[in-house]
Amino acid sequence: MKLSINVDHIATIREARGGNEPDPVAAAAIAELSGCDGITIHLRSDRRHIKERDLELLRRTVKTRLNLEMGATEEMVEIARKVRPHQVTLVPESPDELTTEGGLDLIKTEEVVRRAVSALKSCEIEVSIFVEPEPEQIEKAKEVGADIIEINTGKYSEANTEKELARIKSGAAYARKLGLRVHAGHGLNCLNIEALKEIREIEEVSIGHSIVANAALLGLGEATKRMREELEK
Repeated sequence: MKLSINVDHIATIREARGGNEPDPVAAAAIAELSGCDGITIHLRSDRRHIKERDLELLRRTVKTRLNLEMGATEEMVEIARKVRPHQVTLVPESPDELTTEGGLDLIKTEEVVRRAVSALKSCEIEVSIFVEPEPEQIEKAKEVGADIIEINTGKYSEANTEKELARIKSGAAYARKLGLRVHAGHGLNCLNIEALKEIREIEEVSIGHSIVANAALLGLGEATKRMREELEK
């Protein structure tokens, strides 16, 4: 199972002070050097964390694979067509949400998503769609031309029940049967990822918040030691 690391919350910390640090571009480089298989960012319409500057620099510097999460809007499609990340993941987006709250409803947005997928694939960008593990949503993802689905693991991460795990297993198997590749993400951490590792259809997971949270704690001691050493030089 491959690991794509989402560095959005490195940018969130940066934006809390409106300065230049920490830099998500530097964070991505560290993540790659530490063994991840890809970098994920979400360029939101409100630019609350990741900026165009980050996207452009990451496209030039990422050595593994850059996955751009975005809404299926004309503005975002044009940005993606210009920068050409390796992959785009289409996600729902609400101005008031703290984070993505659910999968993209392809029943309601089919035509908009179909146009976005077509425009992106014309530039040879692989397209993933973030969906709930429900047969009708997975079928629509196939119909609109997606290469990949990313299963929303949010409900599983919150409840961690056999019922939610079974939904993911069933959805992943159905997607593969239709010829779609399967990724998964949202709310995953070192504990709840264990059961997902047994689902052979899932080839990649995207994890952000948990890794950044652990970095804030596990990396603080080292940062303090380095500053102490600098002061004592």
